[in-house]
Amino acid sequence: MKIEISIPAQTLSLFDASGTLVRLYRVSTGKNGAGEESGSFCTPRGKHVIRAKIGEGQPENSVFVRRRPTGEIYTESLGAQFPGRDWILTRILWLCGRERGYNRFGSCDTMRRYVYIHGTPETTALGQPGSRGCIRMRNADLIELFGRIKAGTEVEIFA
Repeated sequence: MKIEISIPAQTLSLFDASGTLVRLYRVSTGKNGAGEESGSFCTPRGKHVIRAKIGEGQPENSVFVRRRPTGEIYTESLGAQFPGRDWILTRILWLCGRERGYNRFGSCDTMRRYVYIHGTPETTALGQPGSRGCIRMRNADLIELFGRIKAGTEVEIFA
């Protein structure tokens, strides 16, 4: 399996080993556009790998903070209590850059920037940039993707 993320199209494509498109998902990437620098809140480009899969077995809408489930389940009322919070829900696919000096090591390291593919509240608009650099997906779509791939799956992000 291989994943390709298009920043202009706001899509995540899942391909099988033969290169056949298996599934196309709508996503939301960084509100600030594409970029690799730490603190930019941009979505990093280039070749990556899924370094870790986090949250297997957690209920849909589980809330994560620092990659750990808090025990909370996201609801609109919880969202209203914390309006500025960047909600990381359901599952986390933690990205690691593969290109030294571009998205790996130093001030451009994707993994040290904590860039994930993760779930988001159902009210979050997808198909347009809006995240703080991560790739947001519908929770049901993320659960499906999570079950299809393994740690080590290649991810390429295009701008």
